[in-house]
Amino acid sequence: MNPMFQRFTDSLGMGVQQPDSWRQSTDAKGVTVAWAKLTKSEQLLPFAKQIDELGGRLSTITAYQVSPNFEIAYHFDLDGSTVTAIVVLAQDGAKVPSLTPVFLNADWNEREFMELYDIEVVGHPNPRRLFIDENISPAVLQRYIPFSDLVNAASTKSLWEKIMNSRGEH
Repeated sequence: MNPMFQRFTDSLGMGVQQPDSWRQSTDAKGVTVAWAKLTKSEQLLPFAKQIDELGGRLSTITAYQVSPNFEIAYHFDLDGSTVTAIVVLAQDGAKVPSLTPVFLNADWNEREFMELYDIEVVGHPNPRRLFIDENISPAVLQRYIPFSDLVNAASTKSLWEKIMNSRGEH
């Protein structure tokens, strides 16, 4: 186990809120991966600050919907060891603190999941949308949109025609 990762695990519960669950494994080459479950969004910032103070970095953030909740997976690197902190959020009034004061690279990931889901990132310095027009209602990934509506049935029709032609059934 690398020393940076060991210092981080030693610090859990000592100034840093203990995660609700923790599991880790180390492979034959000594690479350690760990998963922490945080059921309160208030646990995230102290967790991330501790990683930053040890010299770790934020690799990426992934938000996804697991009914009836959202989960946001924060993937950190501690000198080659990976720690993924999963924050569980209720769908109604989902709020999570911004990590941009600690890790500037959180900016675009946070802005992306703000526009795709109904998740508020509290304290984000630039909460405007990245890609989706302001005239489109928020939380586009939370709505069911039939594929044929999405592509105006054009792609589905041409694909079906190709299949029929390949079978000799015009």
